[in-house]
Amino acid sequence: MITAASVLAAEENNPLIPHPFELVVGIFSFLVVLIILGKILTPRIQKTLEERTEAIEGGLVRAEQAQQEAQQVLEQYKAQQKAAAVEASNERRKAEEQGAQIIAQAKEQAQVEARRIVENAKAQIEAERQQALQSLRAEIGALSVELAGRVVGESLEDSARQSRVVDRFLEELEERARTQEQITS
Repeated sequence: MITAASVLAAEENNPLIPHPFELVVGIFSFLVVLIILGKILTPRIQKTLEERTEAIEGGLVRAEQAQQEAQQVLEQYKAQQKAAAVEASNERRKAEEQGAQIIAQAKEQAQVEARRIVENAKAQIEAERQQALQSLRAEIGALSVELAGRVVGESLEDSARQSRVVDRFLEELEERARTQEQITS
């Protein structure tokens, strides 16, 4: 078994318990490192941390400003888009109105032209009718004079007499035509 002397000897050479000199040197070294860290490195670390904090906060502020500017630009864009849409709508409406005016003017011109053509055609028809009527009267007059000459047995060569006979005959024909129109109406 183990004797007490061997335990005491083992305690003196125990690797887990440091030697008193090493303990003093370790504590002194620890204090030197602690002082160096506390006096020199800690302010530098604090300064660096503060600079980083300021940079981050500044970046956040700049990001917020950029976002606000972007929002303003977006609102301006939307306003311009609305204005452009309103302007396009107005232009479209004006174009439709102009188109309607052009169509109305074209219709009016077409109606005027149609009236003119109809009036010209009526005038031409009336002129042709009058010409045909005069031609027919002359023919009827000549035939009636010849017929009357045959019936009466005398010559109706006298132009004054001839025109009186023709006029009287035509008046009688026109009177008969009027009475027939009145009856049919």
